[in-house]
Amino acid sequence: MNPTYAVADELQQNAQTIATEMVDSIIDLIGVEIPKQEIEQAIIVYTEYFIFLGESIRNKDETTSKGLLEWSKQNGVREAAKGGRVSDILFRYPPTRMVFIDKMAELSLRHGVNTDDLIWINKRVNNMLDISINETVFAFERQTSNQIKEVQDERDILSTPVVPVQENVAVLPLVGKMDHDRARLILERAIPLVSSQKIQCLIIDFSGIVMIDATIAKHIFDIHNVLRLLGVNSIATGMRPELAQAAVEGGVDFSSIKTFATVKQAIDSINLDL
Repeated sequence: MNPTYAVADELQQNAQTIATEMVDSIIDLIGVEIPKQEIEQAIIVYTEYFIFLGESIRNKDETTSKGLLEWSKQNGVREAAKGGRVSDILFRYPPTRMVFIDKMAELSLRHGVNTDDLIWINKRVNNMLDISINETVFAFERQTSNQIKEVQDERDILSTPVVPVQENVAVLPLVGKMDHDRARLILERAIPLVSSQKIQCLIIDFSGIVMIDATIAKHIFDIHNVLRLLGVNSIATGMRPELAQAAVEGGVDFSSIKTFATVKQAIDSINLDL
C-alpha cells in the first residue's frame, strides 16, 4: 500500500484513539487544569479533524474542516464570555502544534512515508492549526467588542437618566465629567424621553459635575434652546462658581435660564408658581 495512504487509513480508522492521546499529551505539556467539558469537546473535534485530515492526505485536498472552524470560533466566544484573555488562547497553541507535528512524524516514519509527502503532511497540519488560531482570535475579538458595546450602551442609558419627581416635572442629574459625547447623548436620549413623558419642566442638576469647559457649557445651553422649542421649561441647579465662570468665559449667557442652588429649591419654586 502507498505509505501516504497507510497514514490516511490509520488516521481515519483510529481517529478517536489518536484524538484522545493527543489531547492528553497537550494537557500534560500545558500543565494547567482544563475543565472536563472542554476536554471532551476537544476530543470530539480532533476526532472529526483526524478523519478529515486522513481524507485530505489521501486526496491532496487543501480545504479546511468546517467542524474545526466552528470549534475554533466557539472557543474564542467561550474565552471572551468568561472574561479570559487572548493570551490564554495563544498559550495553548505551541504545545498543541508540537504534539500534532510529533504524532504526524511518528505515523509517517512508521509507514515509510517519503520526505516530500512528510513535508506536505506537516505543512497541512500547520496550515490547519494556523487557520484554527486565527478563527479563535477573530471570534474572541468580535465577542469582546460586542460585550464592550453592550456595556457602553448600558452606561449611556445610565448617564442620561430622566427622573420624574412629580407630575410634569423631572430631574436630569449630570454626574462625572461632562464632555462633547455626554452632551450629544443628552440630545439623543434624554430629550426624546422628556418629550415622550410629556415633561413640562426639566431640572438639569450640575451638582455632580466634576469639570466643564466653555465649549461644553455652550452644548448645555443648546440643550436648553431645544427644550424651549419643545415647550419645555428648563431650570439649572447645583451650578458651582467655577462652572458658572467657565460658561461666562465662553460667552454663554445663562441669564435666560432660572438657576437654583439645589433641586429642592427648584421644586419648591415650581410648586409656588402652580
